[in-house]
Order: sequence, then structure tokens, then C-alpha cells
Amino acid sequence: MDRVNATTPSASSADDPARAAFAALRTPEGEQLLAELRDHDPADELATATRLRRTHPAELVSAALGQARLRQRAVAKFGAEDAYRMYFTPNGVEQATRTSVAAHRSARFAGLGVRSVADLCCGIGGDAIALARAGISVLAVDRDPLTAEVARANAEALGLGELIEVRCADVTEIDTAPYDAVFVDPARRGPRGGAARSASGRGGGRATGGRIFDPEAYSPPLSWATAAALKAPRAALKIAPGIPHEAIGPEAEAEWISDGGDVKEAVLWYGEGFAPGAFRATLLPSGATLSAPAPLPAPPVGPVGRYLYEPDGAVIRAHLVADLVERCRGRLVDETIAYITSDEPYSSPYVAGYEITDELPFSMKRLKALLRERRVGVLTVKKRGSAVEPEELRRRMKLSGPNAATVFLTRVAGAPTMLIGHPLG
Repeated sequence: MDRVNATTPSASSADDPARAAFAALRTPEGEQLLAELRDHDPADELATATRLRRTHPAELVSAALGQARLRQRAVAKFGAEDAYRMYFTPNGVEQATRTSVAAHRSARFAGLGVRSVADLCCGIGGDAIALARAGISVLAVDRDPLTAEVARANAEALGLGELIEVRCADVTEIDTAPYDAVFVDPARRGPRGGAARSASGRGGGRATGGRIFDPEAYSPPLSWATAAALKAPRAALKIAPGIPHEAIGPEAEAEWISDGGDVKEAVLWYGEGFAPGAFRATLLPSGATLSAPAPLPAPPVGPVGRYLYEPDGAVIRAHLVADLVERCRGRLVDETIAYITSDEPYSSPYVAGYEITDELPFSMKRLKALLRERRVGVLTVKKRGSAVEPEELRRRMKLSGPNAATVFLTRVAGAPTMLIGHPLG
């Protein structure tokens, strides 16, 4: 989960109406309103607000409606059972770690005997919750007072208050020596409009700007977070999936995690039980994990065979495509494209496989004629190394018919190419 800033002082509660609004939500009247709004339709929000303001203060109604919207958005990450008991800030929902990913990280810690963790830059507490549910006691630290209050409320709401201590403090001033492990999640978003950065937290409801790609511009910087990690017996440092591999030190095991095929995050692991210098790709929900020393030798390149394999994004990010090429006795279709081809079928959780029926030079006209001839009405478009937009291509094909096909827009030996086929299995 990202934070706006991990070290900058925040405003007092008297200057922060968001904290007053949050406190009102935790009163019996506020909790009653939230329960009533659990299944409300956002399309009817104006009528709902008008009705509720007849019997409740307008400020409380506005806060409850805002929180109800956040809870509905949070269901995708936390599940309905937790989301409708928790509290959120706008940034907290947007930047929160998906529960499945946080649970995976916590299980790795717990499997190594970790019983206490200092969660630095804890945000609204999603990671602390996952750690506590793995039986680990947590010190959760965030600089922003509202964010810390939200994290504390979430621990209490989920019955985890005895395992999670929330502290509002500057993470750079925390003594982590008493803890078995450290977890650090630096801020990776910049301020908007040139305004001064706000306090750390996935939140506080404050707007944030675009993502920061320079690891030393994280807050706190990657160098500080790495130093904090190296002081601990074990540590995990969450980073952006697109971090340059050269920014990863040799002391870390680097893991990229995907969930349902989408890459969610990267983690640097330090200490006993991890593999320094190794790169790992983990796929959720299956938990399948692929690891190899880095860097691997460049894979061979050759002509398109009968089968094409699309590696999971975590495998690509971890630069482990060469490992899969060797496993399936295949080759790349182009040295710059992460499509693997082979002459034999290959089954693996790390790839989606396709049987290729046609290989054609790129041509909209030829593709349209082929799809019309085969009565293709459902077309899946995948692309790597092509500027063509899938929706524009579908529009121009004017599809009609009972059959389905998959087209890959890519490069083969440097030439723009269309590969047509269908999924294996």
C-alpha cells in the first residue's frame, strides 16, 4: 500500500475535519447509518442523502455516504465480510494490498517462525491484519494521525486489537530491535500541483499525484528502507513491480506476485530463510512459485511452432521467461517479445497455452477476410510489440458468426505478424 509521505509532520486534529468526521462515524449514530447504507445504490445517493438529513446531521450523513462508497469499493480487495466492518480513506482503498497477497507474505513470515513484526508505514492496517491473522503480533506505525486512527479502528473491528499495536510516529525513529522481522512499504506517489507532501499513510483522504519511479524518491527512500531491512533478522520490503532490476541489491530475494493473472506487487526479502540474489515469481491463488538465480542466460529465438505460450506477468517481471523456454524445450518468437513457441504441447501454471493455426504478415484486410471465412463472431485480441488497439481492431473486423478465435498481434523475427489460434484445453 502506498503512502503519500512517511516522515513529514501532519496537521493537528483541530485543523483536520476528516478526523472529526471519522470520529462521528464511530459513534452509535454513525454506526447505525453505516449499517443502513451497506447495500445502498450509489445511483440513488442524492435521494438517500435528502432522506437521511431529515433525521441526522448533514455532516454525518455526508461522511457516512462517503464511507459506504469506500466500503463497496473495498469489497474487491478485502471481501464483503471484512470490508463492511472496516473503515477506509480514499487513498487507503486505492492503494491497499489485496488480502490474498498480504496473506501470502504473512504466511512466508509465519513459516519461518516469525512471531513479531514492525509494520512501518502501515496505512489503514491491511498488512497488519494479515500478519495478525497468521498469529503474528504487530507494531503498526504510521505518521498520519487519521490513518493511524483508521488502522486502530480496523484492528478492533476485526477482533485483532490484542495482536496489533498502532502507533502514530515517524517510522525513521522506531526502534525495531525487539521484533523478529520488519515490513516496510514506502510511499510511491508524488504530490499534486506542487503542494507540500502530506503525512504518511495510505491515506488521510488526501489526494496524491502520479507514481514515483525513482526508488530514491520513495518516502522514505529505498536506501533507508533497505538499511532498515538489513538491520532486522528478517525483513520484507514492498516495491513497485516495475523497479529496475539493477536497483535490487544482492542481499535480497526478489519476488513478483500476481493474483488472477494480474501482477500486484514485488517484495524484497532479507535474512535467514530467503535466497539472496534469487528472483521468484508467485502466482495466486494457486501459490505456484518459480525461482531461479539471476540473471539467466538469454533464451534462443526461432520460428513459430504449432504452440504458443503466454507467460504470467509475474514470470515476465522476474525475468524468468528463459527458465520456461528451457522447460518446454521451446524458443522465443522474437528476442524482444515474451511469447514462447514450441513444437510440442506443454502444460504449466506459469503459462497460458494456445495452438496456432495461422501465421500471417500484419494486414487488417487479410485478417478480416480470414475471420469472415471462418465465421468468427468472438475474437480475443492479445498483443505484444504492436501499437494496434484491440477495441479498434475488433470494430474494424465487423465480426459475425458462431465461432471464436484468438489473434496475437506481435513481432516475429522483427516483423509485424498476426498469429491466429485457440486456447489449449
